Amino acid sequence: MTINIIRQKTEQYFPEIQSIRHHIHAHPELSFQEHETAKFISAKLTEFGVAHKNGVADTGIVALIKGKNPDKKCIALRADMDALPIKEMNEVSYKSQNEGVMHACGHDVHSTCLLGTAKILNELKDEFEGTIKLIFQPGEEKHPGGASLMIKAGVLENPKPEAIFALHVYPHLPFGTAGFRAGQYMASADEIYITIEGKGGHAAMPHQTIDPIAIAAQVITALQQIISRKSNPLIPSVLTFGKIAGGFATNVIPDKVEILGTFRTMDEKWRYEAHKWVKEITEQLCESYGAKATVEIPVGYPSLFNDPHLTLQAETWAREYIGIQNVHTLDMRLAAEDFSFYTHHVPGCFFRIGTNRNNEQFTAPVHNAHFDIDEESLKTGVGLFTWIALNALTHN
Repeated sequence: MTINIIRQKTEQYFPEIQSIRHHIHAHPELSFQEHETAKFISAKLTEFGVAHKNGVADTGIVALIKGKNPDKKCIALRADMDALPIKEMNEVSYKSQNEGVMHACGHDVHSTCLLGTAKILNELKDEFEGTIKLIFQPGEEKHPGGASLMIKAGVLENPKPEAIFALHVYPHLPFGTAGFRAGQYMASADEIYITIEGKGGHAAMPHQTIDPIAIAAQVITALQQIISRKSNPLIPSVLTFGKIAGGFATNVIPDKVEILGTFRTMDEKWRYEAHKWVKEITEQLCESYGAKATVEIPVGYPSLFNDPHLTLQAETWAREYIGIQNVHTLDMRLAAEDFSFYTHHVPGCFFRIGTNRNNEQFTAPVHNAHFDIDEESLKTGVGLFTWIALNALTHN
């Protein structure tokens, strides 16, 4: 199999790939509501002659492309399908037609790249050995993460992949480039919900109250000591509170205050130790002031670990496909990705493709109402997915 064949097919099918992306982008659906997106993807897979199963974890799809000797080895490629509750501000022909919903994180690109890859791989199935599993996943943006539900539904079985890959848009790099990072790459992400119940009353008579607002201020300050004094400084961690709600007027001390935040780290053992400290410090501090604290920390996405051997292999294959100068090393990120669930079961590699226009200043990040891509990056995504998949089948 030569790189030139893949490049030729990617170029040949680019108008169709572009059209697929426009359709998915114009019809975004929120997490776990991707019914029409799933129907569209299923119809395309049928059109391409790719056998697949619908309704996995409700809106997910799993497809199998079997080459010669299909039991020899299986590898998996994953794309997410959901959009965000953002009103799109781009004035383009493929602008979102669903008011207040937008593919602002590039999941339309991911699904498009996997569909383009499916079309090419299916045409080449007589030229490789093994099976390639394609996973179109719902709900990456919402707890508990579509990946966890797909795994519970058996997506990593029958056959079990020996490796799994996913790509993600990256507007900080120009199109035609890719980024990799072996080892620990992204953080775990857990939400924190704290309710402090005090005793309300008149603002001029605080001695007759238990002021949850004043206590909440102490709690927020005290909890930052977890990062500065309880955490190993060599372990990246962040504790951020994004919402505090309580009170009605300038002269009323309320009965209750709610605090919402997130805790993220790169170390799974420390992750759960930190949960314990958040609960203990909050509850004990509130108790010392006569208030009652309720702390809930739903366990979210685990940290994302890129298998070093697999990632270095994929980086090598990427250099072959797009050139050494176009492959970059990524920095660690304390953002989270539910692809991490897969990497705790099988060796995985999560990489990025540059989507910015060459020589243009970076403008809009993901999760922004103005986010868009240079669609030349679709060629990189499809080509790399295809080339990496074929190489992963033939290398240990």
